[in-house]
Amino acid sequence: MSDEYQITVEAEAFFQEQYSSIENDQYAFAYRVTLRNSGRHPARLQTRHWIITDAHGQTQEVRGDGVIGEHPHLQPGEEYSYNSGSSLRTPYGTMHGSFQMEADDGTAFDAVIPLFHLIAPRILH
Repeated sequence: MSDEYQITVEAEAFFQEQYSSIENDQYAFAYRVTLRNSGRHPARLQTRHWIITDAHGQTQEVRGDGVIGEHPHLQPGEEYSYNSGSSLRTPYGTMHGSFQMEADDGTAFDAVIPLFHLIAPRILH
């Protein structure tokens, strides 16, 4: 698919100590995702697919409709950001995936969510 249909995705995670319980192997993370329509056609986010992997290699896949109850519609050059969260049983993990988009002309395409790290502080040296 050409660059006519392109959504650029950036994500950043933050450890949430106040919602974590290290004694119980519960590590909470918030993350902020920004989507930017870097293509030439308006497009709407339809669904999401996340792959979440902990430090033991345990993988969880999450699929769903929209993001945080919304289906953002992005004009060329427009951005949309949202915050959400995830929890792991280990102090380290990764997330990546894709958003399934639909351009106003009916063209369906994926916006890749690059791999990013979930890291509790003072865990890795």
